[in-house]
Amino acid sequence: MSHQSELIATDIEAYLRQHENKELLRFLTCGSVDDGKSTLIGRLLYDSKMIYEDQLAALERDSKIHGTTGGGFDPALLTDGLRAEREQGITIDVAYRYFSTARRKFIIADTPGHEQYTRNMATGASTADLAIILVDARQGILTQTKRHSFITSLLGIKHILVAVNKMDLVDFSQEVFERIRDDYRDFAMRLDMPDVHFIPISALQGDNVVEPSVRMPWYQGSTLMGFLETVYIASDRNLEDFRFPVQWVNRPHLDFRGYCGTVASGIVRQGDEVMALPSRKTSRVKSIVTFDGELAEAFAPQAITLTLTDEIDVSRGDMLVRPDNAPRLEPRLDAMLVWMAEQPLVVGKPYLFKHTSRLVTGAVTTLRYRVDVNTLHRQDADNLQLNEIGRCVVTLSQSIPFDSYRRNRATGALIVIDRITNGTVGAGMILDRTTRSDRVDHWDAEPVDLITDRSISYVSGQERAVRYGQRPVTVLLTGLTASGKTSLAYRLERRLFDAGRACAVLDGRAMRRGISRDLGFTAEERSENLRRSVEVARLMNDAGLICIAAFVAPSEEVRQRARDVVGADRFLVVHVATPVEACRQRDQEGAYAKADAGTIANFPGVSAPYEPPSAPDLVVRPDLVSTDECVDQLLLLLASRGILD
Repeated sequence: MSHQSELIATDIEAYLRQHENKELLRFLTCGSVDDGKSTLIGRLLYDSKMIYEDQLAALERDSKIHGTTGGGFDPALLTDGLRAEREQGITIDVAYRYFSTARRKFIIADTPGHEQYTRNMATGASTADLAIILVDARQGILTQTKRHSFITSLLGIKHILVAVNKMDLVDFSQEVFERIRDDYRDFAMRLDMPDVHFIPISALQGDNVVEPSVRMPWYQGSTLMGFLETVYIASDRNLEDFRFPVQWVNRPHLDFRGYCGTVASGIVRQGDEVMALPSRKTSRVKSIVTFDGELAEAFAPQAITLTLTDEIDVSRGDMLVRPDNAPRLEPRLDAMLVWMAEQPLVVGKPYLFKHTSRLVTGAVTTLRYRVDVNTLHRQDADNLQLNEIGRCVVTLSQSIPFDSYRRNRATGALIVIDRITNGTVGAGMILDRTTRSDRVDHWDAEPVDLITDRSISYVSGQERAVRYGQRPVTVLLTGLTASGKTSLAYRLERRLFDAGRACAVLDGRAMRRGISRDLGFTAEERSENLRRSVEVARLMNDAGLICIAAFVAPSEEVRQRARDVVGADRFLVVHVATPVEACRQRDQEGAYAKADAGTIANFPGVSAPYEPPSAPDLVVRPDLVSTDECVDQLLLLLASRGILD
């Protein structure tokens, strides 16, 4: 499995060219304390023959002093290099190691498991293509496992390998492995993890690390090394959006002016039209210069120098892009912030923000919420403490060109720097959508002054109830996408109409095609969509109709606010509690697959939370009983509440 080749003895230059052209995979190991992260890396280095004889001798000697294996060979000491790490048997700092095989080159980041070193883990994850999340087979999914999983999802790592370690301590039990796998899947369905794999291993003894384990014949999948060598990462790189942050203007003499930097994403060719941001001046690429000569084209992540046909003003911190494919250029943005300083985040305090090669002043003007990484629930907060994560609004002193972090990690990331100490205090990931300054929460807003009190109809509610033989009510069917809400709504409407009732369906998708066509799918925009919808439902109820509303409505708080608008006496919540696995099977439009791939953001049940109703009036399960039986339950509910005469 090592990087050795016969070419070393016969043609060293050919070997070096072959080695240079190998694909590089950056990955990190993370998980809770004592899950075996350092041991796994040591085993990989040992089995791939990347340890020199003197290192091996020193390792065997140190294993007797500092090892945690009772004096036996302890691979963890290869990466636990700090004295404090060896004394405590833990990882504190991020340790980087390099090794290669015949197929790939690898850079490993061994990250700490302790909660107090979460910031170190986030640093190691920032450049990784893949994350190995280790789970102790004896302990199962722990709090820190969830914390690291959330951070890897937040940092846009697409490929996740869950290595269930220490299988030798549970007698290589298939049942234990499958239970941990299922538990992790239940948690991960709320995160943006498009590619998750599971492998049972024993890092200390080498089972399923490099060679297949003869003690786990029930596992027929790839070994860990085999997975690392074959996982496909070429499509992860953004080659669509050309982004070239200028790091330096090279002016060696009067006849040459070049703009140096690293292509953050996309492809650039000679003759391409480019636009400089923020000036928006345009020109064309005259040449692409490198140390080895000029190129016809360049792509991420090559370091190049561009010369342009026109003398336009381009300075360090500017960005060259295509005129027809430009990033957002704004001074205000939404970001998820990982706080890395002992001193808490102070809302409104001036900080320095480093974005690509530009350094600007600004402040966190709003802390929208803090994320409880154990439950993924949002919490109100006045600040962020060390290692906490929250969503905030950042306002800068000048506009910067940026993309969302999901689309482009290079132009969607920023770091926060303390202006006094010059130390890095936070890392931010820019979100897909920015909270517009003109968007407000309309739930409690008062009507404009020109709107007087509600007009009084000449037809009373009692008269409508007598005419229709029913009391008006809004029945909110809430559940995950493809849970069966819409089918139930229209089937209930048919049954009520056939019985002579006055009713109408208010479908969430129909609202988005019309009244809410300007809204996206962030939590705030989902809230606004439901607010508009319940106003329509209230008007239907005022007219004496039964309104059957079918909405995902993932937030319990927003559903309670909807109840207040319509009126508690004429608002029923029905939870269509189809499990997410059944919803995936029922999904004919491929929404879950798109959410898994990251095409659809903020998708409840996959990349955004869905909060089941705390006290629903009825729970139905279309995955267990027929639609007609569910409708029968709904009709019984309406009758028991005195809605139908």
